[in-house]
Amino acid sequence: MKYFFDTYAVIEFLKGNKNYIKYFEKGGFITKLNIMELYFYLLREFGKNEAEKIYATFASYVMEYGEDTMKEAMEFKLKMKKQKKDVSYTDAIGYVLAKKNRIKFLTGDEEFRGMDNVEFVK
Repeated sequence: MKYFFDTYAVIEFLKGNKNYIKYFEKGGFITKLNIMELYFYLLREFGKNEAEKIYATFASYVMEYGEDTMKEAMEFKLKMKKQKKDVSYTDAIGYVLAKKNRIKFLTGDEEFRGMDNVEFVK
């Protein structure tokens, strides 16, 4: 089974969190927004050369989405806000995209703990 990788999950994997290794063995999916967040993190923590190498690896995991997904994601974000949960735009799009494609959303972000279609890992 493949998963949609939240940026949180990718960073934990790169940090060597053993709980994430099995999820990355078969590949998965991210959006350009996730890869943007990842690139920023890598630039800050490791510099441009390392950021470029890792970016190249994850660029092949990018899943495209359309306006309908974007709109559904903003409805989801608003719903979560009403529940006092702070979900980023990137996470909202990733979660909705994962549900639409019938793949699990892999994260350790507390805002998603116990939610439908989420593989929550710490």
